[in-house]
Amino acid sequence: MIAFVTYKMILVLVIFTITLAIAAYSTYAERKVAAFLQDRVGPDRAGPFGIFQPLADGLKFIYKEEIIPNVSNKLLFVFGPCIAMLTALMAGVVVPWGDTVFIGGKEYSLQITDLNIGILYVFGVVSIGVYGIMIGGWSSNNKFSLLGAIRASAQMISYEIAMGLAIIALVLMTGTLSLREITMQQAGGLGGDWNFWNVVYQPLGFLIFIVCAFAECNRTPFDLPECETELVGGYHTEYSSMKLGFYLFAEYINMFISSAVISTLYFGGFNFPFMNNLGLDHNMISIIGTIVLFAKIVFFIFFFMWIRWTIPRFRYDQLMNLGWKIMIPLAIFNIALCALISLYINR
Repeated sequence: MIAFVTYKMILVLVIFTITLAIAAYSTYAERKVAAFLQDRVGPDRAGPFGIFQPLADGLKFIYKEEIIPNVSNKLLFVFGPCIAMLTALMAGVVVPWGDTVFIGGKEYSLQITDLNIGILYVFGVVSIGVYGIMIGGWSSNNKFSLLGAIRASAQMISYEIAMGLAIIALVLMTGTLSLREITMQQAGGLGGDWNFWNVVYQPLGFLIFIVCAFAECNRTPFDLPECETELVGGYHTEYSSMKLGFYLFAEYINMFISSAVISTLYFGGFNFPFMNNLGLDHNMISIIGTIVLFAKIVFFIFFFMWIRWTIPRFRYDQLMNLGWKIMIPLAIFNIALCALISLYINR
């Protein structure tokens, strides 16, 4: 029992550290990708190739002057970014980061906890994140911050509906809400147990899910809550120092977790082609699977950045029309289509 608890504590610490490190260096990657697409150099002063830029940014946020407006609700003003950061970190506990490993003859899972309602847990935690943004904008007592918070809340709630409907079709097909079970169903090899990844069976659901993920993370072209040309700085206009850093950092953590969930639900998670035909032992397959999962995550993070520097921002009416008049009807159609196909196959 003590060994199990110790292992889980170490796993939590490792996942927490990796999440923060990837989120920090996503800011560096964002600038490098933008520079590449715009034919610039990007960060190149802080260390070789600018690799210490995230550390410089972190120190800058720590040492910046801490300002809390006199007219703000000071308790909620501090509480807002804390909720945004906490909910961003909590979502990763149900993601299966790898298969099981054997240590000292005992089997351990590379997943912090395997909830049988893992998908619902992710949606619940993400929904709480809306409060962090709304509280931050309202407590600032600034009309531009409040407008940005209202935009963010309306946008995230609207696209959460379509995202949830896309997941319903996937649950109809897999018959489970557990992220580990969904991942294991996508495992296979060259023989009769060959299985395709869920993206093959649910291409429309994947398209809906990834578009909604952009909106949930407030990424371009869905970055209306913080568009500088209209709202000064959006819901975090009045924030400075590390409280502002928490909001910005939470966005990159959400992008990392979204990429992990997309990879798990639709692209096999830690599974990879021919994994059962390599002749390697179980632990080595698990290690390779974890590396493969993180490679998928890195690809989707790059995709988030690629879209940001390629597609212009929507108008707000275009954003809401897309969510309510296109994404939700498409998601409902996908559920009906999936149900009909399931009835036909299982008759």
